[in-house]
Amino acid sequence: MLKSARKQEKDPEGRMPLVEHLRELRNRLAKGLLAIMAVTIVALVYSEQLMQFLTESVPKCAPGVTSDGGNCAIVSFNTLIAPFSTTIQLSLTTGLVVASPVWLYQLWAFVAPGLHRNEKKYTYAFVGAAVPLFSAGAYLAYLILPISVKVLISLTPQGSANILSLGDVLDFTLRMVLVFGLAFELPLVLVMLNLTGVLSGKRMARWWRAVIMGVFVFGAVITPTTDPIGMIALAGPITLLYLMAVGFSLLNDRRRRRKDPDAELDDDEASDIDLTPEAVGEVEPVLASGSVPEQADGNRSNRLNGYDDVT
Repeated sequence: MLKSARKQEKDPEGRMPLVEHLRELRNRLAKGLLAIMAVTIVALVYSEQLMQFLTESVPKCAPGVTSDGGNCAIVSFNTLIAPFSTTIQLSLTTGLVVASPVWLYQLWAFVAPGLHRNEKKYTYAFVGAAVPLFSAGAYLAYLILPISVKVLISLTPQGSANILSLGDVLDFTLRMVLVFGLAFELPLVLVMLNLTGVLSGKRMARWWRAVIMGVFVFGAVITPTTDPIGMIALAGPITLLYLMAVGFSLLNDRRRRRKDPDAELDDDEASDIDLTPEAVGEVEPVLASGSVPEQADGNRSNRLNGYDDVT
């Protein structure tokens, strides 16, 4: 009964006292942290399998074989505490990534009551599109990892051995996955800005040269590898997604103009005045006494504080 009464007392526009805001923030943070902790515990149980899966891109040397040049590499721990710290880092990162739909939804649900109605309806669409895009970027990073690793190992001079730390290999792999996954979210952010009216498709289209140049520079700088394969593999799909976002935004702007011609005007910009003449209907004549039709009988009973309706 108390819970239902509390739900009925909520303001329909999401307004509540500061204490209620803090309580809601605490509850949503707790839900997000519980989801991360649950996935992290599962990742701890399967940490060995995860390490083997993430280090498959490195061509490992056979037992007793020392790497000569860039043929293979020896992967091992180089400090006593490295196995523990690497396992914790891998499990926490897995928890953050896999539980991202939960804590992203909790974050958006906390912010959504302060948004307009047309902005709230994009909540599920945002979360629903963000997860597949991140997964696609992470999968693409995992596909090009073996090529990038072989290119880097091939630079080893003859007579030298590649003895890699397992922590460094996992850190390299996780950074590649996170960078590619987050980069694939950039077009989604542009689409959301267009849907909320912040950024128009025409402006996005005017920026295409600078954006494509920036995407390739971003791909060259942000990827952990120094080879052009990683840069092209990251910049190519993002460029395609950007062009798709521009096309969607242009179509959305056209639909918005057709529905509301003044939708894209700034707050201090006046709309066009419609000077099209309209047909005038029948006009009631004014009586000779000078009073309006409602006072044709000359009755002054409609006065308010000594004044009639006309004055």
